[in-house]
Amino acid sequence: MEFFRIRRDIPFMRYALIFNVISVITFLVAVGSLATRGLNLGVDFTGGTVMELHYPDAPDLNRIRDHMTKLGFNEASVQNFGSSRDVLIRLPVKEGVTSAKLSETVLQELRKDMPAVTMQRVEFVGPQVGRELFENGAMALLFVSLGIVLYLWFRFEWKFGVAAIIANLHDVVIILGCFSIFQWEFGLPVLAAVLAILGYSVNESVVVFDRVRENFRNRRFRSAPVHTVIDNAITRTTSRTIITHGCTQLMVTSMLVFGGETLHYFALALTIGILFGIYSSVLVASPIVMWLGVSREDLVKPEKRAGPEAVV
Repeated sequence: MEFFRIRRDIPFMRYALIFNVISVITFLVAVGSLATRGLNLGVDFTGGTVMELHYPDAPDLNRIRDHMTKLGFNEASVQNFGSSRDVLIRLPVKEGVTSAKLSETVLQELRKDMPAVTMQRVEFVGPQVGRELFENGAMALLFVSLGIVLYLWFRFEWKFGVAAIIANLHDVVIILGCFSIFQWEFGLPVLAAVLAILGYSVNESVVVFDRVRENFRNRRFRSAPVHTVIDNAITRTTSRTIITHGCTQLMVTSMLVFGGETLHYFALALTIGILFGIYSSVLVASPIVMWLGVSREDLVKPEKRAGPEAVV
């Protein structure tokens, strides 16, 4: 299905150097922010108190957040849990205050609005558990990245694998850099979004790479330069890119607008990842493949012709 027909190839590779310089600058800014400011880690990674409360009627979550702010917990996480009448509250560690004392204080504050609210459970997540979650998440990113390289290496050629992993790491660092620069809360939902973007971005790269391989096998491009082959591959997949990413972004935008605070940073990370995933597949991965010297011989096996010695 092709809704957007582009008759002439767009010369993407003509401006590849300019966009890659922009990518390098953006990458360095993101890395610099991560090195100096770090991430604003949520309770999932830093540890804290988790409380589950039950209301007789569906409560106003924003009102509960206001109560938490009044108690001094500006970074409290408040969300529904299981049903609209059950609420899960995550509070960061507060020195000198035990979980029992903290839960009692929170319950007294919330009963000012709804006396019938009850505490279902209280759990303390230690910093050690949070650190293990963070380390396991980092290992997950590493293994996913290695899996992508191996997959593309076997499916195409090692140059495509190197280009794809650089582009995917570019996306991940940009997402983390945005969360570091603006100090948005980084929790498990955001980590899940980053892992999802890794697979989503590599899918776009595979589509472009597959069209590049088809072009190299096409007699029409047998004597064409590499940049022409890549420009045609990207142009021919533009319609698919617009439709696929447009539909995905519509869904993510609905979560961003209507999902509330619970899904806000998850949807925000996906939005950044989708936009930079398109950018990296077209203007990061493809130029790297070209500069690594990909050629028709890398993807198309030469035809064996029977010589005079083969005649019996």
